[in-house]
Amino acid sequence: MKPISRRLLDSPLAGLVLVNLALVVLLASCSCTHVDNLSGETVNNFLNADNLFQMSVRPSFFAIMAVGTTMVIISGGIDLSVGSIYALAGVGTAMFLRWMTAGEAGAAAHPAWFVFMMGLGVCLAIGAACGLLNGLLKVGLGVHPFIISMGTMLIFRTAAFVPSKAESIPLPDALVGGIKATLGLRAGLNPVPALIMLATVAAGAVFLSRTVPGRHIYAVGGNLEASRFSGIRSGRVLVGVYVFSGLSAALAAFVGCSFYGAASGGEASGYELFAIASAVVGGACLSGWRGGAVGAMFGAILIELIRKSITTLRFDQNYEWGIVGAAIVLAVVLDQASAKWTARRLAQGAEAPADKSKEQRSGA
Repeated sequence: MKPISRRLLDSPLAGLVLVNLALVVLLASCSCTHVDNLSGETVNNFLNADNLFQMSVRPSFFAIMAVGTTMVIISGGIDLSVGSIYALAGVGTAMFLRWMTAGEAGAAAHPAWFVFMMGLGVCLAIGAACGLLNGLLKVGLGVHPFIISMGTMLIFRTAAFVPSKAESIPLPDALVGGIKATLGLRAGLNPVPALIMLATVAAGAVFLSRTVPGRHIYAVGGNLEASRFSGIRSGRVLVGVYVFSGLSAALAAFVGCSFYGAASGGEASGYELFAIASAVVGGACLSGWRGGAVGAMFGAILIELIRKSITTLRFDQNYEWGIVGAAIVLAVVLDQASAKWTARRLAQGAEAPADKSKEQRSGA
């Protein structure tokens, strides 16, 4: 049996984790120090609690979203509408809660936990409905999901802008207080978004690797026709992954909008690119059949570290998107090279026993 260290190094995520660690070391070594106002101690500008908690919050929104996006990519599809679903779910939830708590005694008439759960339920319902529409259009019309999701991206974004009149709608204190809870830590440290991200990633990883529906997603993405002949209801699987994608976008919206205290129709513009990039950098194959929730999370963290390194290393902020884009292209190129190398190695391994058996027959 291989030792644990060897198994960790053989893991497909080993390279991604090592790159993340290398960036952390680089940023810590390149950062200056300052005197902490509370403790009076000299601390590193990067390796300190405030900065690390802030860095865990920012990628958590699109990392949550990336879990559902990864499922869609594994199935061989693509979903460009998740950023618009985020905006629509956030605006819809804010407007519903504003209506529910309208009046002088409106907010006081409902306990905080009830407002929180109602907001979560409405937000997830909007996300599930949007995902269901995407899935039904994709399966029913048989059109490429890129076209379907590009169209619904514009529809959902319009649906978020029109009723809200492009205004920022505040969310009740029950939601803001719940998501920004310190959980016993000092003020300014907000672990809830990161904890929700970890819980979402864990649930997604277990679903994909330990359940029959999760394995069906890989089967459909690997070979759609073969999965149909094997008895898998591929249409149901494809609709399901888009529902999961909508749910993850809505959960990200609930966490993100609650953390910042308001929702607007312009929220999460470009988040669909971050979600797809996180999945691809995390090892998902755009042609389907491969990927995972844990890899998507590490991909999101890597993108955030790259963005942070631009500030820490004092690069021009105008280069941020270009550097992130170059990193995504590099990740895809390395992934393709790794896949080809693995296929070549497997082919050589299959040829060796065949040559050996041929020699044995000729010797006999």
